[in-house]
Amino acid sequence: MKVFAELIRKLDSTNKTNLKVEALAAYFKSADEEDKLWAIALLSHRRPKRPVNTTLLREWASEAANIPSWLFEESYHIVGDLAETIALVVPGTKEEVDKSLTAYIEEISQLKDRSEEEKKVYLQENWKRLNYYERFVFNKVITGGFRIGVSQKLMTRALSYATGIDQDILAYRLMGNWTPATTSFEQLILEENEADYLSKPYPFYLAYAIEGEITDLGDVEAWSAEHKWDGIRAQVIVRNNEVFVWSRGEELVTDKYPEFQNFPEVIPNGTVLDGELLPFPDNEIGTFNDLQTRIGRKTVSKKLLQRIPVILKAYDLLEWKGNDIRDRPFSKRRALLETLYKSTTHPAFYLSDTMRFDSWDAVAEERARSREKKSEGLMLKRTDSPYLVGRKKGDWWKWKVDPLTIDAVLTYAMRGHGRRSNLFTDYTFALWNDGELVTFAKAYSGLTDAEFREVDKFIKANTTDRFGPVRQVTPQLVFEIAFEGIAPSTRHKSGVATRFPRILRWRKDKKIEEANTLEDLKSMIK
Repeated sequence: MKVFAELIRKLDSTNKTNLKVEALAAYFKSADEEDKLWAIALLSHRRPKRPVNTTLLREWASEAANIPSWLFEESYHIVGDLAETIALVVPGTKEEVDKSLTAYIEEISQLKDRSEEEKKVYLQENWKRLNYYERFVFNKVITGGFRIGVSQKLMTRALSYATGIDQDILAYRLMGNWTPATTSFEQLILEENEADYLSKPYPFYLAYAIEGEITDLGDVEAWSAEHKWDGIRAQVIVRNNEVFVWSRGEELVTDKYPEFQNFPEVIPNGTVLDGELLPFPDNEIGTFNDLQTRIGRKTVSKKLLQRIPVILKAYDLLEWKGNDIRDRPFSKRRALLETLYKSTTHPAFYLSDTMRFDSWDAVAEERARSREKKSEGLMLKRTDSPYLVGRKKGDWWKWKVDPLTIDAVLTYAMRGHGRRSNLFTDYTFALWNDGELVTFAKAYSGLTDAEFREVDKFIKANTTDRFGPVRQVTPQLVFEIAFEGIAPSTRHKSGVATRFPRILRWRKDKKIEEANTLEDLKSMIK
């Protein structure tokens, strides 16, 4: 634990990528193999199930710190992170603890079967026994989320330096639903085992958003365009007469989408398709709101399957006849995909059409038709591009349509997180409906730091009521809210769900009477 805590201290104390890579590589070269494996798991967001809820953690921490609960809660709001707050307020000792990271994690995992009193004693004893960074790591194992400026890509780079194994190979090996309980460092990182690759997807290739003028991409004839579908990015794998469905979040979701269970009957073994999972009610592409009725369901009823079936819109072929073809040009991979599609009949298998244009103006015209085609815009792919790993600039770009916008009134606010934890930066917005303001969306991004401070000052001076951490404020400020999509929703009081709402600008030129109505918002639903 002491060695891993020291690693976290080094990572937390610098913003320089090279220094972080050096610290990680040094750890991977010297640490115990069990601890190295858990370090990889924690930094790639694999952690034990939480054995204690946050209410009890806050209660026991304030008791251990000998401070009233209201003072702990205020400290928590200021710090913005529960694990860090506990590490800061609970006094430690100078006692040296010689116990491995793995031993602590095993003890924490076993807490779930213990009584509340036993959990409390264990936590309070360890909080007071560990130093600050050890307490912080200890708490993070319990609460989850090691968000310390280390991406999985950066960790993989360091692991590559430490082991001499290619980064792309490591990225591939780290995908999937492995845990330290099901493998070892040797098996996961060092060994080559073909059986382990039966269900594994490839690391996803991600596009950057267009930053300048579209004409900066050069000759339009070097590019292939297709619509950017608003669903769940996925790879569908057929190997050894089995099908596996992986989301971009590296979650195996095969059981959640039974539509694909008989793919092995029509798609040959050794095939990996990259595409988008889309809702397809009434044989038409639905909204992301439709898809949300399927997301997170442990079981999918026959009724839901009939009401909101899901299809795969395939746009790339990564493996063919058991061979990795990612290094072939996109045009060649697409040709193989189109051949496969023409020879295959399956109600859940669709092809995302590619388009070629003779001018960038024609591309822009197609982009303008995106919403009527139920897409977010266009994907632009260089025809000679290989399928790379992660987000790389140059060959793949996304050119999304301009967002929908509406002017709304600020009605509620909460404190932010991280560096904004001392400011009210999480806002709820409302629109007019029959003379009343009805909430419809929340947003927490889009303003400058100076604007956030100015709004925070207004909120503190104009709070009319409090509901736990939420403040109701005098309706006076108007903001232009942008969002990607809109759909009817029975789950929201407004009857409408917006997709990716964020603040576009503060409308200081408008009074609240000039804000839009709920009917204005509903009129945007197509």
